[in-house]
Amino acid sequence: MPKNNQPEYFGGQALIEGVMMQGTQGYAMASRTPDGRIVYKTGKRKSIKSRHKLLTLPLIRGVVSFAESMYVGFSSLTWSAFQAGEEEEDKLTWQDMVLAIGMALVLTAVFFVILPVFLASFTLDYLGPFGRSLIEGLIRVALFLGYVVAIRQIPDVARVFEYHGAEHKTINAWEAGLPLTVENIQKQSRINCRCGTSFIVMSLIMMVLIFTFVGNTSVIGRIITKLVAMPVVMGVAYEVFRLPLKYPDNPIVKILIAPGLQLQRLTTKEPDAREIEVAMAALLKVPAFPGAADNELPPKMIDELTLQAEQAAKNKAKDNLNNNVNNENTILTTEGI
Repeated sequence: MPKNNQPEYFGGQALIEGVMMQGTQGYAMASRTPDGRIVYKTGKRKSIKSRHKLLTLPLIRGVVSFAESMYVGFSSLTWSAFQAGEEEEDKLTWQDMVLAIGMALVLTAVFFVILPVFLASFTLDYLGPFGRSLIEGLIRVALFLGYVVAIRQIPDVARVFEYHGAEHKTINAWEAGLPLTVENIQKQSRINCRCGTSFIVMSLIMMVLIFTFVGNTSVIGRIITKLVAMPVVMGVAYEVFRLPLKYPDNPIVKILIAPGLQLQRLTTKEPDAREIEVAMAALLKVPAFPGAADNELPPKMIDELTLQAEQAAKNKAKDNLNNNVNNENTILTTEGI
């Protein structure tokens, strides 16, 4: 297979027992069902940035991309949770997703903005404004690292981190121009410079650099300033995050992205063959994926609509059986009378 010279980059996200992959033409989600099959769903999803030129401007596009990734992330996780065994009534509505995203943003503000500002305020008399900002940034990084290390110990989250590794390895294999096989993918690195983890780390670094120049304000003043300026931080972080696409060999760029790459060693784990198959299925099913015709799909794949029809038929047969049993019991009871 010739090396991939396509200008389009494919990205993804780890799900519950699954992976979501997307390109410019759409997305595909794949998840391992309890019976061992791989159920997949495809669709078209164009970024809102493609509809309004203003949203593609530097700084603005970073905020838009973050908002879109939050919505896509929650909706994809909801789909995969249902495929992995959750009941229909447990699925999130769009109102639930908006509430969940809102709660996530509130908790992020509390733990990574408000709490570090409050704790670092006690160092002002000893270290001055610059030292306070530095300590604040270090506290923020420590809280984030502690959070990642803690959730990494949860078995279900550890599985998601394995699928995260499978997602990266699969994309790396494709970009290396290799046929998409379990063996080829397994040999790849689980680190990818375009991972969202790197964007988060870049945002933390930008917060330290940008807010170091905020004046000697009160705790409340600093909190308000940081919350209001958060879109600016995300916008700047996004632009720095994209630098490896244009300048992959620049030594300064390599230094800037190095912390994010190292953190991926915590947010990814080595996947097994079954997890890699799911990531392969997702990438190969992305609409207009250029390698779809040159690579074999993993075994035991089934599309979502077919699976739903199959489950509906089983439920109908079960209901008919229950009705027959109830009718027989009614007859026996009547005869007994």
